[in-house]
Amino acid sequence: MRAVIQRVSEASVKVKGDKISKIGLGLLILLGVEDEDSKDDVLWLSGKISRLRIFSDENDMMNNSILDVDGDAIVVSQFTLHASTKKGNRPSFIKAAKPEKAIPLYEEFIKELEKNLKKKVGTGVFGADMKVSLLNDGPVTIIIDTKNKE
Repeated sequence: MRAVIQRVSEASVKVKGDKISKIGLGLLILLGVEDEDSKDDVLWLSGKISRLRIFSDENDMMNNSILDVDGDAIVVSQFTLHASTKKGNRPSFIKAAKPEKAIPLYEEFIKELEKNLKKKVGTGVFGADMKVSLLNDGPVTIIIDTKNKE
């Protein structure tokens, strides 16, 4: 499971012109699921993101988590995070999980994140053409891969 986490002042997702999710201060999480992913990846990643100290404290140091600042979150599925560009110029998405595997894990991730944050999490629509807008705060962008825990 691979996530691109962006600290935002605001973010939103539109599908077919309709705004379906909108947040202020919080995290925009782009989530890619691969074939090898499991519930263990969901639990580890949702916990890690919930506790990630990337929000500023009163001394302008990154010491606070999304929980500490009572921030919101949007999770958007993005299979292109598993693109392989090793050969040629056209990316291969062979490592990205098919919908029958990816959708349940994507939905489980959202449920776990909601449990951790103790609030509803905004989403995109799996497989839809989405327009994602954000105001990256910092900018702060973190990439986490459950197969490469650095």
